[in-house]
Amino acid sequence: MNDLIVVDALTEAQARAELERLAAALLRANEAYHTADAPEISDADYDVLKRRNAEIEARFPDLKRADSPSDQVGARPAEGFAKVTHAVRMLSLGNAFDDEDVADFDRSIRKYLGLSDVAPLAYTAEPKIDGLSLSLRYENGALIQAATRGDGEVGENVTANARTIADIPQQINGAPEVLEVRGEVYMSHADFEALNARQAETGGKPFANPRNAAAGSLRQLDSQITRARPLRFFAYSWGQLSATLAETQMAAIERLQGFGFQTNLLTRRCASPQEMIAHYREIEAQRATLGYDIDGVVYKVDDLSLQGRLGFRSTTPRWAIAHKFPAELAWTRLEAIDIQVGRTGALSPVARLAPVTVGGVVVSNATLHNEDYIAGRDAKGGEIRGGKDVRVGDWVQVYRAGDVIPKVADVDLSKRPDDAAPYIFPTRCPECDSTAIREEGDAVRRCTGGLICPAQAVEKLKHFVSRKAFDIEGLGTKQIEMFHADEVLPINTPADIFTLQERDAQNLARLKNRDGWGDTSASNLFAAIEEKRTIPLARLIFALGIRHVGEVGARDLALHYRDWDAMANALDDARPAALAHRAADEAEAAERIAAADEGRRAKIKEARDAATAACDVSEAAASAWADLTDIDGIGAALGLSLSDAFANTDERAAFDVLRAHLTIVPPEAPATESPVAGKTVVFTGTLEKMTRAEAKARAEALGAKVSGSVSKKTDLLVAGPGAGSKARKAAELGIETLDEDGWLALIGDA
Repeated sequence: MNDLIVVDALTEAQARAELERLAAALLRANEAYHTADAPEISDADYDVLKRRNAEIEARFPDLKRADSPSDQVGARPAEGFAKVTHAVRMLSLGNAFDDEDVADFDRSIRKYLGLSDVAPLAYTAEPKIDGLSLSLRYENGALIQAATRGDGEVGENVTANARTIADIPQQINGAPEVLEVRGEVYMSHADFEALNARQAETGGKPFANPRNAAAGSLRQLDSQITRARPLRFFAYSWGQLSATLAETQMAAIERLQGFGFQTNLLTRRCASPQEMIAHYREIEAQRATLGYDIDGVVYKVDDLSLQGRLGFRSTTPRWAIAHKFPAELAWTRLEAIDIQVGRTGALSPVARLAPVTVGGVVVSNATLHNEDYIAGRDAKGGEIRGGKDVRVGDWVQVYRAGDVIPKVADVDLSKRPDDAAPYIFPTRCPECDSTAIREEGDAVRRCTGGLICPAQAVEKLKHFVSRKAFDIEGLGTKQIEMFHADEVLPINTPADIFTLQERDAQNLARLKNRDGWGDTSASNLFAAIEEKRTIPLARLIFALGIRHVGEVGARDLALHYRDWDAMANALDDARPAALAHRAADEAEAAERIAAADEGRRAKIKEARDAATAACDVSEAAASAWADLTDIDGIGAALGLSLSDAFANTDERAAFDVLRAHLTIVPPEAPATESPVAGKTVVFTGTLEKMTRAEAKARAEALGAKVSGSVSKKTDLLVAGPGAGSKARKAAELGIETLDEDGWLALIGDA
């Protein structure tokens, strides 16, 4: 599949078309492979397509389709199998690619749990098997169901096939009443070679690799075919349980072994990141002689009670990570540097390369991150790559790891052309020619054009109709592009969506007469739009696509203000103070510049004068700004972004017109029986019985607002050891203060 256009060489228009092609190709490949057992492409080519899809989505996150193949943790259930809904989701794992990632994983665990750097914390380390995930459900010791991972929530019922695998016990003794054992179905190298030899003898099509053979064998509609395939199974985890297996991951694995399951003998308990990495090196050294495929090592927190506290992100557990084996490297020529403009106006440099194969994939584009990276600097001005900049014409080293976008890792100065000139990063947007600015503390330069910038406008609209925003059925990426380019029924702003039916009627029902449309599809679209005229406040805020405002931030803003108009008015009130904050930041930045350059003193005075003028704000403006930035998790950066959006004349007009078309639903009122419902709570100091994240989540679940600072609006301060200025200010204001035990006693079982 070397003729594929590589991800980073794509423009946004090409990326959209490529994602559509990939979605169709992967769907067709899945149906051929899983349903008909007659693959049309090799497993390696399938993996290339899947990785390409993930790379494009990572490079262009706002182009992600509603039917994206990357949303399938595994593969959607085949039609020939009954569907099984997992009682506990089967998730994928986050990835680590080097030793520092492993150290970061340990630090993040300790930070979340509130553990010091020297507190004991054990992990398990086990080979990451390259096979097919399978969940086995036992009730009263009997195997009653086997299911593939599927999309993580719904898998395929392959019970009859699983019963043919010798490594899977049909009956176990001493197990909990309900036990879901999870692990990996795989095929050894020797068995794979023997299977392909038999395939050749009988005129069958050989399999591309052991993982492909294992997956295809387990998903046979005829269990007798599966029985003839030499499948094996390693158990390494569990799903639903009626009773705990043990107190630790290691002890639970040993108990699974006692039940008769094969567990990997290379699994070790490690007391530190150093021991984890050492065991990783041992496994890596044995990789070629193991007799089965692995692609890394999985680390898990050993203490199961800590796993429970750490919980899950949306698609991965916090308590586990996969340390992948090293990526491949390659050298090639940098032929051009292009600038792409994203939804938030970010100018992203992309390296256009002479095509080169890296990790089995032809790469012709790579990320260059930002202008500092091109210049050989990090965000703090320190050297990277020994200070070597990147220039068009250079020979560059390309690095690729897993599904991560390829990046330029190094430059060979000995091959630099004599006429290679330093790259000058643009200060104007290549899409709309608006000024592109780089704010203090930001690594990225951004277009200031907003809605007048075509690159931003269409991407904001796609975000607006995305699944986690308005989620309008029948109005996805492809339709948004069509309407945005339409001269008769254009959608240029979000409000245009809600006037589409009226404008269509004025144009003699033009939509239903278009290619690909008809009475039913047009009526369905109009009905779907009508249904979304009523929208929760948090979804609306998120849908606007304001920089820094994600799902969590939108939810926090909605919980705090509870009303669109209240939020808009508060932002108007806070605007002078927001400008004052920015001016002060600019003055501070100018001072830092002048510390290294005496010739910049005039700039310092100019910035200081601007700050002084801007800081002359009313008490009401200061109070509104403090109220905004004191919302826990909001802060000045998000506050400034929100303030800028609402102060932008074009964007505010678009917001106001949209508002007139909607019925906005406020967040649910907090439970009145909660002792802290409606109160503003501040946590300070060291909490010893829970982490700050746990405390905040519990308080919000009880209807409280959690703030990051103490003010007259604070109702309650929860102070642990080490509480300082916040405790003093609370005492000055007469705010009720509790220690951690008092807080827990107050909320009790509420």
